[in-house]
Amino acid sequence: QVQLVESGGGLVQAGGSLRLSCAASGRILMIESMTWFRQAPGNQQELVAGITNGGRADYAESVKGRFTISLDNAKNTVYLQMNSLKPEDTGVYYCNAPRITTARGVEFDSWGQGTQVTVSS
Repeated sequence: QVQLVESGGGLVQAGGSLRLSCAASGRILMIESMTWFRQAPGNQQELVAGITNGGRADYAESVKGRFTISLDNAKNTVYLQMNSLKPEDTGVYYCNAPRITTARGVEFDSWGQGTQVTVSS
């Protein structure tokens, strides 16, 4: 079974930076794409950024120019570099892999446990 484990969250002042990581494990043969979502208290889950294994990236308008997503295919790890953080970036950040091919077959819609990001003003 595929496992996604996020790390790198924490408390930072507005204008600061954080780098989130999400490592996938579980006899993985190929990851087609990975995505970061976030959820603030009282809000719906929001897509932040996504990347394909070919390196094509997309971002929510609210984070364009501030966040950078990258994928290390050799390490099965996706990163989210977050710069110029704002209080409205506060929330729990989750990584998601819509489709992962493993030695046992294909697994769909895998999620990590989430990592808290808090940006103080």
